[in-house]
Amino acid sequence: MSAPARLLLCPLLAWLALLAGCSSWGGDDWREPEVHLVEVETVKARLLEQEFVLHLQVDNPNDSRLFIRSLSYAIRLNDLLLVQDETSLWRSVGGHARRTFKITARTNLWQHLKPLAKLLKSGQPLHYSLQAELATGLLMHRDLHLSRSGEIIPGDYHPE
Repeated sequence: MSAPARLLLCPLLAWLALLAGCSSWGGDDWREPEVHLVEVETVKARLLEQEFVLHLQVDNPNDSRLFIRSLSYAIRLNDLLLVQDETSLWRSVGGHARRTFKITARTNLWQHLKPLAKLLKSGQPLHYSLQAELATGLLMHRDLHLSRSGEIIPGDYHPE
């Protein structure tokens, strides 16, 4: 075999070996990590800007380390989109480990003041939802989806 052919063959074999190793990462024994919204912490509540910290807990049931690259999320109150954002994380969760991440969410409720006031005056429960997607992996990408929803009863937050 000629020297130029060997020079081309070596990187090709190394690349094929890398792909073979990557395919074993996507094996049948991989289990999807669980993502939980643990807490929503109010940091600022000013007229034109509100800032919250979302505490997300990731449980990794796998043997290998889970790399998290980014998080995209949207928070709605009834049909009002309160915040939609994407943040770069670049964090990891060890094998068979749990880790909590803090994500800062900023919004401006001023633009929704009239519809929010109307919703609060109605006394009806308000439906909230959090939709999120965590982009994971370095070479092999998997997306983890989080969907949480519930109701807030406005009267529970007003002093008598």
